[in-house]
Amino acid sequence: MIRMSSLSLALLLALGASTAQAEDLVQIYQEARASDPTLAGAEATKLATDENVDQARSFLLPQLGANIDYTRSRSGTNGEGTVLDENGNQLPYTGSTVHSNTRAIGATLSQSILDISKWTALKSSKYTAAAGDATYSAAQQQLMIDSAQAYFGVLSAIDALKFADANEKALARQLEQAQQRFEVGLAAITDVNDAKAQHDQAVASVIANQNSVDQAREAVRRLTNKEPGEFKKLRENLPLDHPTPDDPNAWVDVALKQNPSLSSSSLQVDAANANVNTARAGHLPTITGTLGYSRTERWGDTRYGGIAQPVPSFSNDPKWGPSIQFSLNVPIFSGGYTQSRVRQAIHQRDFAQDQFEFNRRLVEANTRNNFRSVIAGASQVEATKAAVVSAQSSVEATRAGYEVGTRTIVDVLISQQTLLNAQSQYSSARHAFVLNGLLLKQAAGVIELKDIEAINTLLE
Repeated sequence: MIRMSSLSLALLLALGASTAQAEDLVQIYQEARASDPTLAGAEATKLATDENVDQARSFLLPQLGANIDYTRSRSGTNGEGTVLDENGNQLPYTGSTVHSNTRAIGATLSQSILDISKWTALKSSKYTAAAGDATYSAAQQQLMIDSAQAYFGVLSAIDALKFADANEKALARQLEQAQQRFEVGLAAITDVNDAKAQHDQAVASVIANQNSVDQAREAVRRLTNKEPGEFKKLRENLPLDHPTPDDPNAWVDVALKQNPSLSSSSLQVDAANANVNTARAGHLPTITGTLGYSRTERWGDTRYGGIAQPVPSFSNDPKWGPSIQFSLNVPIFSGGYTQSRVRQAIHQRDFAQDQFEFNRRLVEANTRNNFRSVIAGASQVEATKAAVVSAQSSVEATRAGYEVGTRTIVDVLISQQTLLNAQSQYSSARHAFVLNGLLLKQAAGVIELKDIEAINTLLE
């Protein structure tokens, strides 16, 4: 039953490999680049932030507008009197109502002549837009890391499944051998029970690792929005080169200058400083000039009580005419609003400075740690490779000893488990070494597509 399950799993894996096209890291990254919603959202945020510059600049440019106003008013009296008609006859009336109409048509052109707050707001918007560009660059670099991590996550899961499956088959053979030895009286029943327990655990490990493969492939599908095919594997012989330059301080210096996340934090501090000046400018006078061109028409009539026809009372002959106005506004007291804005802007600047310091320390720590990980990773790959060779030799020797009676079944099972662990650690060390090299370049802010392409050459 267990043998059939393993065979079915192998056939399923083979069928999936035959119906899918092999993909490499560059393909996965390009597919993620075209469909990743996180990167698309970062780009939309960047474009929206860029609009702040145009909006802030618009307040410094002339403002042109046109207007049409119409007003109709009514007033009246209750007194009695007389009014002359067209022929000069006096007509008595009781009460009167006056209707007045005014219609104004014009255009105005206004220009801010002196307003420091508008200039500082423009300066702040430019810093904010530059910070948005840096944040978008960080998102692009992060997508490279996400793609690589997802890709090698699949490779690690596939290797773990391969080792677990090989371990299950070896333990199945060991269980069969233990049963045969027990039947002829060469082994105790405890050997059979130990082999069976270890084999049952190996079967459970195969199932768990198959689920890990499915989850790793799902992470790739989430990035690319398509079902991934077969993945190219990392070749056996890797160049275990140290970083260039081989000095963590040199990498830290580069990171402090080029890391886009850190650059974004620095620009946000600059924007916050400009916002403080904008708030303080609320205490300063402003000057605005306005040029107008308009015409105003007025007419009206009076209705007298007891007289049928209304009597036109006034009208004018409107003409177009220009006007020029200069306004000087000197703020004196606004209920403490301006002072509160200044304090608020200072607190926000302090927060931006604290965030920058936090990010600076984080970038520096990540750069040093990733540098150390690359250095240690090269040695770890070599050490785990040697451990696999030693563990394989140990398994063979232990099995031979068990067959001649110098080793127990427990020794065989332990050596088999040691081999499985060594193989898993070797696979993880190789994949981690490649990823740590990318993480180091990301921390320094110098990761590029050519780095993904360089790793792609290591796949086969």
